[in-house]
Amino acid sequence: MDWPKQLIDKLEETSRLTEEEWVLLIENRSPETAKYLFEKARRWQQKYYGKRIYTRGLIEFTNYCRNDCYYCGIRRSNGNAKRYRLTKEQILECCQAGYGLGFRTFVFQGGEDGWFTQERLEEIVHAIRSGYPDCAITLSLGERPKESYRRLFEAGANRYLLRHETADEAHYGSLHPPELSAAHRKQCLWDLKEIGYQTGTGFMVGSPGQKASHLAKDMIFIRELEPHMVGIGPFVPHHDTPFAGEKGGTAELTVFLIGLLRVMMPKLLLPATTALGTIDAQGREKGVLAGANVVMPNLSPTCVRKKYELYDNKICTGDEAAECRGCLDRRMESIGYELVIDRGDYGGAP
Repeated sequence: MDWPKQLIDKLEETSRLTEEEWVLLIENRSPETAKYLFEKARRWQQKYYGKRIYTRGLIEFTNYCRNDCYYCGIRRSNGNAKRYRLTKEQILECCQAGYGLGFRTFVFQGGEDGWFTQERLEEIVHAIRSGYPDCAITLSLGERPKESYRRLFEAGANRYLLRHETADEAHYGSLHPPELSAAHRKQCLWDLKEIGYQTGTGFMVGSPGQKASHLAKDMIFIRELEPHMVGIGPFVPHHDTPFAGEKGGTAELTVFLIGLLRVMMPKLLLPATTALGTIDAQGREKGVLAGANVVMPNLSPTCVRKKYELYDNKICTGDEAAECRGCLDRRMESIGYELVIDRGDYGGAP
């Protein structure tokens, strides 16, 4: 047997590789290696989750952000961004529509917007929890003090998504302004886990300056953190950022890494992300066949979807629209999977 397959076998048996082994595996991947990996990934995916694909209703409630990350279309200094904030009433209307469509997880995501104070956020979370006691509430609100995370958890949130973006300190510094650090980002993730959230992290694939050694560090950090969810997607440039002219990430490497994550940590909740569907018309199907088991259609009001533009050409309508759940159903059925009405907790728990 060739050595890349031996490394995949080692990963399956021990759930760990050295940094050097990760680099070797990533740099020397081939279609044959990927086929071998994806067969293993699907076996683990189906052991814990069957052929069930969980849906999350995404509510992008504000595109104001205090941060100035170099890759992001809603960065503070992008004067061309058309800014908006949803009201509490609009957010609850999104939940009502989503619940009727069969969503049992709401993902409440936005830029780091100071207008939404701790009290306002707690009030919104509490209102969703009171109105939809059988649903999971996932927050994606960026870096916050530990006490803020705790209070939001006590208000009724269950899960928190905070991508670490890159585990390498120097690479992190090349993607973010000096006031942001990889160390602080990681500490936020440890805080979230300690509080009791089902915690999600993730990284961009193919971000400017990224090397296989950076991806190796990402995989090692994820193994150390032991999150419940990992969201990875290709870097897609945005025309109003310093990285407008950079080359984007590929679907091929993204799905290979999804397969590696599934084999390394078989119970993970792994989304086939919007960015993957943006750069490849079959991206989400490829993600699922590589081991992903979550999709996140958009529940935001149609009038604001295009304004939450983290990168160019983001899917905003059609299959990505929550109203087109039937389209997504058929796409999953075409590859032998089914969308289910379920909270979709970690490990396949009810």
